[in-house]
Amino acid sequence: TIAAIEKHLTTEDGLVYRYRGVNDGLKGEEGAFLMCSFWLVNNLLLLGEQERARELFERLRTYSNDLDLYSEQIDPHTHELLGNFPQAFTHLGLINAAVQLDRAAGPIFE
Repeated sequence: TIAAIEKHLTTEDGLVYRYRGVNDGLKGEEGAFLMCSFWLVNNLLLLGEQERARELFERLRTYSNDLDLYSEQIDPHTHELLGNFPQAFTHLGLINAAVQLDRAAGPIFE
């Protein structure tokens, strides 16, 4: 399942879409969902891919704004924050991924 998600729903930067190629009836293009991207970090850890998980987590951390806040979605090309802002679910995904990385390999923040 994770391989299929990475193949069909994930950008080269590790940003994960909820879906692709579906007409959802909404105007404009769907951005990648940051919460789903943080979930990918957790799933990589479950697969034992600690280095990839940490690299993705560190990359995702760079997509916050100047106050370290995240939105619901992100434009995968420009990294513009889109959708609901700030988005609590995205921050919960960040916190959960940080905790899981900490449990797997020690502290992330020094």
